[in-house]
Amino acid sequence: MKVKKFIAPSMPEAMKKIRKELGEHAVILNSKITYGGGFLGFFKKKQFEVIAAVDPELEMMERMEAEQPKMPLHVSERQKQADHGENQQLKQELEELKSMIALLTSKEDRSKYPEMIHSILSELEQKEIGSDHVRTIGDELYAFYIESKGEVSETEIRKRAIDYLKRKLQSVQTDNPLFAKKYINVVGPTGVGKTTTLAKLAAKAVLEYKKKIAFITTDTFRIAAIEQLKTYANLLNVPVEVVYNSADFEKATQKFLDYDLVLIDTAGRNYRENQYIDQLKEIIPVREEMETYLVLALTSKAEDLEEIIEKFQDLPFDQFIFTKLDETKRKGSLFNLVCKYRKKVGFLANGQNVPDDLLTGNPEIILKEILRE
Repeated sequence: MKVKKFIAPSMPEAMKKIRKELGEHAVILNSKITYGGGFLGFFKKKQFEVIAAVDPELEMMERMEAEQPKMPLHVSERQKQADHGENQQLKQELEELKSMIALLTSKEDRSKYPEMIHSILSELEQKEIGSDHVRTIGDELYAFYIESKGEVSETEIRKRAIDYLKRKLQSVQTDNPLFAKKYINVVGPTGVGKTTTLAKLAAKAVLEYKKKIAFITTDTFRIAAIEQLKTYANLLNVPVEVVYNSADFEKATQKFLDYDLVLIDTAGRNYRENQYIDQLKEIIPVREEMETYLVLALTSKAEDLEEIIEKFQDLPFDQFIFTKLDETKRKGSLFNLVCKYRKKVGFLANGQNVPDDLLTGNPEIILKEILRE
């Protein structure tokens, strides 16, 4: 076990030094506040003294992974595939082992935390807030607790945690005026509620903003989808154009030149099929006055959501719309994805009712939904 003492002006700064020198798996053994520096014993500055340790065997494993030899050029294709399979298996085993060690060391990291911090971090984990964020929040809360000499209430600690989440969201969720562009294009995998969400947006635009709107749909794979959109269009007394190719799309845009807002519905297909994204690009060319929203269901697994986003990055898209908020209590993926991909949330759909179950994506509303029981 490698043990070292670190001194820094704040606890978060000390944690940065520890992770930089000892790595992500370092364990905090002890911490205390000391006073040093100053002039002739006066004006001493408060500083944090932290003793941390790391297991050298874990460092060795990481070096082994990084130092995998490159494949010689003359090696046969069959040998390459065999070696690749072995390397992949080894990599998977290393990742599993690292995850187990990270879980154990994260628990050790928290051994110094008071119960109120443990409780808050557990709640965030239950919401599926990312482990990196939970760890950073833990560092900040513990630093605040130490600075306050333990004379702090759970309410104050909880407010600090919420402030962290809010800061992160505010760094992405800047001013987001509704219906600022003429074209709203919604894309996404099948079954996420694109057509229903588009109908909610249309109703909002007509009833609240008094916009003159029209629909375009490229979803020619499902007759039911066209009929559903036509039903909404009849209720709002607005036109619908069904398009099959880029020429049809251009004709439809010419037809709606004098409209304030044109809402575009697209087919939900298997996002793993590369030709799906290519077809969307071909039929609906990107234009400056178009805002493209990727619609995601929060009931999906976190890893599936990330895979979907990576696929649609090629389109590209501008903002998220998250649906099915009412069908899950674990909404941390929303926060994690916004922070990771630095994309705004345009809207949140929390039910099937048109037009009521649609929320705008400002930081306060997003945070309220994430923390809702």
